[in-house]
Amino acid sequence: MPLYLTFKEIWRNRGRFLIFNMVIALITMLVLFVAALGSGLANANRQLIDKIDAELLAVQDNADLSLTASRLDETTLKDIRRINGVVSAGPIGLSSAALVVSSEEKVDISLIGVDPNQVGAPSLLSGSGLRNMRADQVVIDEKLAKKYNYALGSKITIRSVQGTEEELFSLTIVGITEEQQYFFQPSIFVPLNTWDEIRPQANPAARPSRPIFNVVAVKLDPSMDSAVISQRISSLVDKIEISDKESVIRAQPGYMEQQATINSQAGFALFIGMLVLGGFFQIQTLQKVPQIGMLKAIGASNRTVALAVFSQVILVTLIGVLMGTLLTFGLALGIPSNVPIRFTPQAVGLALASLLAIAPLGGIFSIRMATKVEPLIAMGL
Repeated sequence: MPLYLTFKEIWRNRGRFLIFNMVIALITMLVLFVAALGSGLANANRQLIDKIDAELLAVQDNADLSLTASRLDETTLKDIRRINGVVSAGPIGLSSAALVVSSEEKVDISLIGVDPNQVGAPSLLSGSGLRNMRADQVVIDEKLAKKYNYALGSKITIRSVQGTEEELFSLTIVGITEEQQYFFQPSIFVPLNTWDEIRPQANPAARPSRPIFNVVAVKLDPSMDSAVISQRISSLVDKIEISDKESVIRAQPGYMEQQATINSQAGFALFIGMLVLGGFFQIQTLQKVPQIGMLKAIGASNRTVALAVFSQVILVTLIGVLMGTLLTFGLALGIPSNVPIRFTPQAVGLALASLLAIAPLGGIFSIRMATKVEPLIAMGL
């Protein structure tokens, strides 16, 4: 009986319910796009670090886990490699530069220096990879390769500021890796010594004989406890702070503040959605008080009335959310690739579950109102 009443009312007032379904669809689109924006912004910040094949990262002890503020040397790297339980450790240098696509177009990139034979070097989708520490070679991001039609063997030009002058460096593409953004910029990987030569620097003449890099990626023996090895590294190697990748990501400047802002926007969108749902169903209930009174007068129980209202709330919300989801994915196909929108199953699932969860909260007052209707008063007797 409750479901019959629900379908009967929705069908008889389908125009009104269609308009409200569109309102729910717009709320759904807002929530999904905010969730996708949060995922996209987070991914653009953390993608490079996430894809490092290591369990721990070592940075300078007074850098507060900020990778760009950290400075480590070869002595520290060798000390870490000697620790029992460390399978391998590789240096990673981080800086920014520009890729010269043409005389009119230049693209900001993250210039990443790695040891080709150690952890931290990128996994390859194609190509042979970097040959040695001084080779004029580069492994590029697949998104960058597709956008500008770069192929293995192609030459690219990197523009970097050396002192007060801009200099151009020519490198040969020897590998293509999966997309790895760092601070919203596509990454290209070069041997560490080559990176030290071409990275932007205030005084090239004063460059040390050995590269100074930013972080050491540490791969552990899987049979040993990572917490124990982490403590061992911290106690045996001076002037470093060792941490897992997630903690390092969260410590990067602006990352947590950015995510908190996006999460607040999503929370407000859900709150507004709950108020809209609650307001609509309360108005609906007030308009049909005489009908509810008649149902109760002919024997319908409060349980039947409550279930009818509840099932109406769920069904209308479900239809609206489905419409909004389809519209969202349709519109997403036309969004430019440079907009950091990323729909992940986790983010979309959480957003949809939240939308469906607020439906009963928004309709709870309508259910209570319907069960409190007195038949005689409702019919004006």
